[in-house]
Amino acid sequence: MLTGRALTACVHLAPWPLTLLDRQHPRVPVAVLGEMTRRVISANPEALASGVQIGMRDGAALSRCPELHAEVITGPTAKAAWGELLELLYARYSDRVEGTTPGTVFLKVSAPAAQDLAAALHAPVGLAGSLEVAHLAALRAQPGEVREVPGGKGEQAFLALTPTGHLHVLGLTPDQVGRLHFLGLRGLADVWKWSAAQREAFLGVEVGKKLNRFLRGERTTAVAKYIPGKLIEARVQPDAPFLEPGQADAALHDLMPGLLEELRGRTCSYLTVHADTVGGRLTVTRKLKWPLDPGGLTRVAGLALQETGALPLGVDALTVQLTGLGQPSRMVGLWAGLTELEVTRDVLDRYPEALVKVQWLDPFAFVADAQYQWVDWLTGEVRPSAMTPRRTWTPTPARARERSVHRILAFFEGCEP
Repeated sequence: MLTGRALTACVHLAPWPLTLLDRQHPRVPVAVLGEMTRRVISANPEALASGVQIGMRDGAALSRCPELHAEVITGPTAKAAWGELLELLYARYSDRVEGTTPGTVFLKVSAPAAQDLAAALHAPVGLAGSLEVAHLAALRAQPGEVREVPGGKGEQAFLALTPTGHLHVLGLTPDQVGRLHFLGLRGLADVWKWSAAQREAFLGVEVGKKLNRFLRGERTTAVAKYIPGKLIEARVQPDAPFLEPGQADAALHDLMPGLLEELRGRTCSYLTVHADTVGGRLTVTRKLKWPLDPGGLTRVAGLALQETGALPLGVDALTVQLTGLGQPSRMVGLWAGLTELEVTRDVLDRYPEALVKVQWLDPFAFVADAQYQWVDWLTGEVRPSAMTPRRTWTPTPARARERSVHRILAFFEGCEP
């Protein structure tokens, strides 16, 4: 095992919602439900061994396994927890951390650090000289184990034993993997026997070229440098546990000004509230809207804290986190720094027929010519041009004759047509 230089480590935590739920409820059968369907989309081995199957409704799954803990993990909650994990890996292990896909993270570490990481997270870790090989090694490692792939002939022998089900790491789609299974191919060694032209013809040009480059030895070795500051948090730990909403509101009022000051004008997408109780940590994440203000953040944090149901248990520590940080942007127009009316006047003086504006007729109409029309900027008259929607229908002769009759009758009856 090489211990002197830093290698690429891949920590496999997919599917991330299931891993997150499993860590919140250890040694218990758990299953993740879909937000809309309430069907099981993933389950841990304990739940699968008890009869829970993917696609079951929550009621059917509970009838098979009464001790099952089935829960919906929303997208904001999973993203916030993933960002918190990336910050932790950056602070403790390496400044090269890349985790664009929740559930799979790459970082540059030494072999002893990879062993410590696998033991701390109790997750399978692959260690190699490139991202792709490290990912394949992590898929074949056990939880808490580091699977290191040496270079040279050792790497080639390892890749030859790669099963077909792991080829999605190299860019193959599930349909393509299924077609390889249908042909009887057992792994990468069988695909390796094909020529480059055969791989491109069977898998498509894009996927085939990517696989050919990998087999030629062109691997991804660089891990992007992690940019810290993607998570801002404030924490309060009272002398006595919070039991009343008023106590929690007072604590949140004290925390919010400091969080907004640390934002320094940036925006954030999610607010997460962690409540530490005697029964463990309860977490709720809410999506935020711009603009941000202390009062609005306090109300959102208070609603999130009520949703956790932690106050009746007593809150020993309260943590508020802001994630999804970014710089706000706004389009100021084509002529920044000038008054819009002055620019419009100058353009109309030089080009009187240059500007038109839209006049909405019926936004809910099914045809374009009934929805809107372009009119002159100054006079408001209909401007027939290339932008004017063409009339897609013409009245039939019978319909036109009927309209003429109704117009004549309305005239004689003294009504407006």
